[in-house]
Amino acid sequence: MKPSSIGRKPRRVKAAFIWPFAIVLTFILGAFAVTAYFMEVRVRDRDLAERATAVAKLFDQKLDKDANLMQAVLRTMMDNRAIEAVFASLDRDALIREVGPLFETLRADHRITHLYFDSPGLVNVLRLHSPGEFGDLIERTTMIGARDQGKAVHGLELGPLGTLTFRLVTPWRRSDGILGYLEIGEEIEYLVEEIHDSLSVDLFVLVDKRFMLPQQWHHGLALLNRQGSWDRFGSHVTVAQTAAQVPSALNDSVLASLRAGGTEVFEDGNRVLHLAMLPLVDAGGRRIGDLVVMRDITALQTTFQRSVTAVTMLSLLAGAGVLGLFYFALDRVERDYRRQHDLEHQLLRLGTEHQRILQIEKLSVLGTMVGEIAHQLNNPLVGVVNLAQLAAREADDPARTRELLTEIHRAGEDCHAFIQSMLQFSKVSGFESMPTLMAQVIEETVLLFRQTESRHCLVETRLPEQPVILIVDPILIRHALFNLLLNAAQATVGEGAIVIALERAASPDSGAPGWVLSVTDHGKGIAPDVMDKIFLPFFTTRSDGTGLGLPVVQHVALLHDGAVTASNLPGGGTKFALWLPDREQIGSA
Repeated sequence: MKPSSIGRKPRRVKAAFIWPFAIVLTFILGAFAVTAYFMEVRVRDRDLAERATAVAKLFDQKLDKDANLMQAVLRTMMDNRAIEAVFASLDRDALIREVGPLFETLRADHRITHLYFDSPGLVNVLRLHSPGEFGDLIERTTMIGARDQGKAVHGLELGPLGTLTFRLVTPWRRSDGILGYLEIGEEIEYLVEEIHDSLSVDLFVLVDKRFMLPQQWHHGLALLNRQGSWDRFGSHVTVAQTAAQVPSALNDSVLASLRAGGTEVFEDGNRVLHLAMLPLVDAGGRRIGDLVVMRDITALQTTFQRSVTAVTMLSLLAGAGVLGLFYFALDRVERDYRRQHDLEHQLLRLGTEHQRILQIEKLSVLGTMVGEIAHQLNNPLVGVVNLAQLAAREADDPARTRELLTEIHRAGEDCHAFIQSMLQFSKVSGFESMPTLMAQVIEETVLLFRQTESRHCLVETRLPEQPVILIVDPILIRHALFNLLLNAAQATVGEGAIVIALERAASPDSGAPGWVLSVTDHGKGIAPDVMDKIFLPFFTTRSDGTGLGLPVVQHVALLHDGAVTASNLPGGGTKFALWLPDREQIGSA
């Protein structure tokens, strides 16, 4: 870890996370509100569409029902001989007396508003709803259809006075030909009132101004005692409505939007109104106007707004709770992070101080090593100086001089041997590993040991049956094993054999696979107070020792990522174990 990374101030965790989290939470709540709004619009539009469909279906059903009723009434009249006789005589007064009571009953009970008697030439004989008007030619679509098809024809028709009427016309046949035509009808106001009562919607019947004249429409208002405004809309005029008045917000642009297939929502005073439109088609198949369906959704809108407000408040409270929990959690994380940061900072400072201590220890070890080297060299060199001075004084005695020179030579050889040991120790730092057959390294080392060791100690090897190949530096391993053999030979007492063994064993620290190369002697063992010092450079219990043999073994083990241990055996003797990793098995694992 770099000091610069620790030296910086710790990041503010809450500031880094709380604002993005709050933004995401706000976005979720906003998305929820928008989704709820569009769901409300969808439900509202679907409900109005279903009601509009129900209006259209009920409208058609009532037309069919009323057509059947009208057909039955006209059939009953045509079966009446008295009515047939007065119609054939064209006696209007007698016809009024015969049919007038029936018409009044139909108008009171079944909302029949029109009843005509027309001649075979389509000339009106009698209008029971308006007896004073007769003698005009009837050329409406239903009349022409009944004449041409010879059967009953019905449909919506726009009258000359601006009335929209559902009419049924049927020919009155006798054996000698056509007696005339009967026409019965009801105005649209009655139909829309029934639909209003059934579906709880208001209806406005608008007729296109192209199909009527203003003078006729105004004349119809005065004649039928109705109210209305020709100029309320640009292209349409209201001929029937279930509401007391047309909403002020219903204008030409709203009508255009409705006619395009859309829906409209607007406020009218304290009410919220939702509108849709259905086409009005007359008996000739022309779209003569429109039927505006209006639903008061004030209660629905209020309920929805309250629900959305309640849910939004609950969501805000829940979001605030989650945000609060997240804030406290982040506060805890930030405190832990600050503590970790401070701890790392302290560890860095301790690490720096530890490095200084290690440096001081290295210098101390170096000073100790230099002192030991100086001590090892100083003693023989002092002897050399003293002997040289004695030789100078004894120059006249050749025998004594030769003796002193022999001592000087021996002291020089001791210094030379020590320097050679130091050079060998320094060479251990070189390291070049390769696949090595361990049995061959052990045999070569034992052969070298037998040639150089004067006591000729017995050496016993215990090797696996299968060849063991390790990736090591064979020269360093041979050097370490040779030092262990020398150490074992110096410790062995009597005729006991030195045992060299190679066994598979896992690392005592990491559990990694590897092998143990051990050397066991039959000496007295290592004293407990000496055991902890045996791997220190220059530490030795022998007067002629250099104290570098076991440190070399330990250094070789460390270069191979291995380890060396020493232990006393229960029956006497010491076992040195050099553990080496099996790199091929470690790599395959």
